[in-house]
Amino acid sequence: MRPYPFTAVVGMAELRLALVLSAISPAIGGVLVRGEKGTAKSTMVRALAGLLPGVDVVEGCRFSCDPAAPDPACPDGPHAEGAAAHRRPARLVELPVGAAEDRVVGSLDLERALSEGVTDYQPGLLAGAHRGLLYVDEVNLLHDHLVDTLLDAAAMGRVTVEREGVSVSHAARFVLIGTMNPEEGELRPQLLDRFGLTVEVASSRDAAQRVEVVRRRLAYEAAPDDFAEGYADAEAALAADIAAAQRLVPSVTLSDDALLQIAQVCAAFEVDGMRADIVTARTAAAHAAWCGRDTVTTEDIRVAARLALPHRRRRNPFDAPGIDEEQLEQSLRDTEPPEQGPPDGPDDPGDPGDPDDDGPGPGSGGEPEPSDADGQPANGQGGSAAERQVGAGSPYRARLFTVDGTGSGAHGRRSRAVTDSGRTVGVRPAGVRDGGAHLLATVRAAAPHQRARGRSGQGLVVRPHDVRYAVREGKEGNLVLFCVDASGSMGARSRMREVKSAVLSLLLDAYQRRDKVGLVTFRAMGAEVALPPTISVDAAASRLEALPTGGRTPLAEGLLRAAEVLRVEALRDPRRRPLLVVVTDGRATSGPDAVARAHAAADLLAGTGVTSVVLDCESGRMRLGLGAELAAHLGGEHVALGDVAAETLTREVKRRAA
Repeated sequence: MRPYPFTAVVGMAELRLALVLSAISPAIGGVLVRGEKGTAKSTMVRALAGLLPGVDVVEGCRFSCDPAAPDPACPDGPHAEGAAAHRRPARLVELPVGAAEDRVVGSLDLERALSEGVTDYQPGLLAGAHRGLLYVDEVNLLHDHLVDTLLDAAAMGRVTVEREGVSVSHAARFVLIGTMNPEEGELRPQLLDRFGLTVEVASSRDAAQRVEVVRRRLAYEAAPDDFAEGYADAEAALAADIAAAQRLVPSVTLSDDALLQIAQVCAAFEVDGMRADIVTARTAAAHAAWCGRDTVTTEDIRVAARLALPHRRRRNPFDAPGIDEEQLEQSLRDTEPPEQGPPDGPDDPGDPGDPDDDGPGPGSGGEPEPSDADGQPANGQGGSAAERQVGAGSPYRARLFTVDGTGSGAHGRRSRAVTDSGRTVGVRPAGVRDGGAHLLATVRAAAPHQRARGRSGQGLVVRPHDVRYAVREGKEGNLVLFCVDASGSMGARSRMREVKSAVLSLLLDAYQRRDKVGLVTFRAMGAEVALPPTISVDAAASRLEALPTGGRTPLAEGLLRAAEVLRVEALRDPRRRPLLVVVTDGRATSGPDAVARAHAAADLLAGTGVTSVVLDCESGRMRLGLGAELAAHLGGEHVALGDVAAETLTREVKRRAA
């Protein structure tokens, strides 16, 4: 079945332009597409490959060596000068989120390396993507060890595989395209910066455009080949335009005035490092070539900045990406050469400012405490009049809380775990391949049997059951479930601001340690799941910011709801161990026998073995110690709210040592 045509996608002018510019100049560094599900992100990326010119490769080379300049270190080489070659279509290689490392970078047969002295290397997905496109759907869900691999390949243009002293390297230059739904979490900053351009997409709210999307999709599903044939001429014309721009871009002039404009714009947006300047310059040159110009203009820089800067100006994971159009225009006006007028050539309907364009080419202080413990009127009934919202203060570096024991969960940076990276702490027998082969243990296992196996010559006779695999200990990411008391006793403005600041700081810590997070709140007569477990810590931060307070304190209901969330999540993601953070002053005032029921719920949670931390929010001179009592029933750690900051813990350790 033929893929959906690129030119048949309705709207999405900015995304079309970004993809086309990356195809014209692969040095830009690829595209990150952010948006809600069902917005044709994957459809457009997969259709792009069909528009790219074919590539000449050495006949029989699994690593797509260019016959004009073959890789001297190619595992299938060396290739003789003038080796036979053939032309093949450009490739789009998809990297699955759950792929194993060997599947991505390739694998070495250690048994043959030891017994025959032969480096038997099977190429991975990065080898297949060389001189083409590498597409990662849901790139924000990619495991950390694969993120590190992509970072290395993108930076060096090569992949190196090392297994116990055996090393293989090959070229891997590709255009990296990723799609993601921001609601499912953000990317690590290191990988985010590797994407040259970023585009935010959303479904159209225009009824006529939505109707056209449905009409075309139904027509494609009814007769894919006929539908694609109807766009064959448009696809061919667009492919020819891209090829022409590729030929023109090396001769595009980037003047000193244009470079100064780019530098001023990047400085105005306070982006980190120099990659933003370089990417903006390359994008502006590609846009000039796309418009048929041989000189970069202010309009080219404007378009480039809109695509290259939004994801580079975020200062922390809770900042919304984007670019201030007024600030961009002001910085361009401040540096625009006085003699430069409107850009020459036809209008560029691929400009992201034209949402109706349907063509991808060049036509296209403090507050008093409540009057009673829960801030309630005398009848004890909570209502909207008793609710209030308090914003959080600035986050700070939070102390580290970890899960007890050693896990085997998702890669991360919080708790101890057996992983496929990290320091070697032991070996496993044959048949268990986690962690990679362990050379010394394999040799020791094979050595006693050499005479019986009739060893001859210099080779070591190794059988499959001799191979031993390393056990490595690293760090894992956990599920950090916050259970937050939002009752009236927590509602004093100064206290709730401190609570939200502490939780926000722990959320920032969870983001940096690659944790999953969830939020349960309880107030008035019950508890609710404000945010189901997700890796989107910024979603958790926004829910926390809008959290209202007021009403009595149903502590038991909050703990029981947290227990239910943990039970369900254990079925969905059994390898990810949980850390329960209960934020409360320990009061329980809702319903009969509130304190006894709360302690019973805590005992129930303790029986599940979950690691718990109670952040005690009690304040004032007269303290009841209810938070510490709750922590004892949970079998967890008791921490005063003011001691969450890492600096507080450091000062306390120094004080005790003095």
